[in-house]
Amino acid sequence: MKLHFYGGAKVVTGANYLLEVGKTKIVVECGMFQGSEELTELNYEPFPFDPKIIDYVFITHSHLDHCGRLPKLIKDGFSGKIICSPPTKDLMSVALADSVHLLAQEAKELGKETLYEEQHVKKMTSLAETYKFDKKIKLNNSVEFRLKEAGHILGSTMYEFWLKQKDKKVKISFTGDLGNPPTPLLNSPSQINHTDYLIIESAYGDRLHEDRQERKLKLERTIEDAITDKAVMLIPSFAMERTQELLYELNDLIENNRIPKIPIFIDSPLAIKLTEVYKKHSKFFNRQTRYIINSGDDIFSFPGLNFTPTKQESKDIIKTKAPKIIIAGSGMSTGGRILFHEKEYLDNPNTVFLVIGFQVEGTLGRKILEGTPVVNILGEHIKNKAKIKAIGGYSAHADQKQLLNFIKTIKKPIKNIFIVQGERKAAEALKRKVKDNLSIEATVPKFEQVVDL
Repeated sequence: MKLHFYGGAKVVTGANYLLEVGKTKIVVECGMFQGSEELTELNYEPFPFDPKIIDYVFITHSHLDHCGRLPKLIKDGFSGKIICSPPTKDLMSVALADSVHLLAQEAKELGKETLYEEQHVKKMTSLAETYKFDKKIKLNNSVEFRLKEAGHILGSTMYEFWLKQKDKKVKISFTGDLGNPPTPLLNSPSQINHTDYLIIESAYGDRLHEDRQERKLKLERTIEDAITDKAVMLIPSFAMERTQELLYELNDLIENNRIPKIPIFIDSPLAIKLTEVYKKHSKFFNRQTRYIINSGDDIFSFPGLNFTPTKQESKDIIKTKAPKIIIAGSGMSTGGRILFHEKEYLDNPNTVFLVIGFQVEGTLGRKILEGTPVVNILGEHIKNKAKIKAIGGYSAHADQKQLLNFIKTIKKPIKNIFIVQGERKAAEALKRKVKDNLSIEATVPKFEQVVDL
């Protein structure tokens, strides 16, 4: 039995792990590398294994850094089964189809062949099989598995694998991305009772979030200040989960008269499509949210909210006088309509630039957040004069304390914890905490490292 680390090793993105159990070959995650040009280049490299011999792919959730190269895997020859939760299948299909034209444009600029085309996304959807949480499934004589709630985004999953090869039995578990409970929409992450090996994320492995009440109060006050100053508030937001969470929070603030009614624009065709998928899978929401919906409240609709799917509607936002809030993708300002609004408003000292999600090193969002005086947006040098605000509590990732508490609930002994999907500093910080505070062996694997289980 072997575990190969082909992504997510000392970087947040590109999660990709190969699990070999005898003749059975399983890929867990097939994520896209995001951030610097060096990382982006990795997406165009051949897979370090032959896609044709892979039997199964398990996807924890529909963020591109976990599923973004899945159609490329199909393009390169994979034809096995894809296993995920029902919301992940639907969200993934929408998100990856939306990426086709962007990737074609990127490939043209780089002088490379596009990663995948629409036909590969359609085949991906046809290969996907969905399973419910908490039911143990026999894959074959060597592998059993179970999906568990990860609480990160709608349908996000942890996987437990029971592996058997001759007389040897091993249990290995993948957290995917763990949520930051309590969240407005989702259930908290489940627990894993026992495992020999744990592969755990570490995006926030070296820091702590504000608590939930503080984050909502901070959002309320930031909006109130922007209204008082008659400012434009720009919120680069991930189309999936973060935008829907924001809608929930804004709905609550407005309907309870906590903030005045002002124009709020959801300027992201993808976010609008994904919100419809969220409505379809409302049974995956937590009990409180289901109760609110059942009582007749449309949590994704309130006075002042405007969805702007077309280009013309997006352009017309400029005609609306401040104060106003513009929520647009991409969440790290690496593309999408947020760039046009940043280009228009970022050099105004009265503009509020609110960061509510993790910004990968090298992205435009990270540069703006860190106060880089001049940034390049759509080929132009734009002065960064906006008021920069950040609310870490909106992260969909568990922080260091939550990650440690999750590990504490697992019964010992644990043979090794592999810390992945975090920048080097965050991963190493979590490793030290696990070893020093919990006395458990922990490793930050290297890219292409192979471990015998």
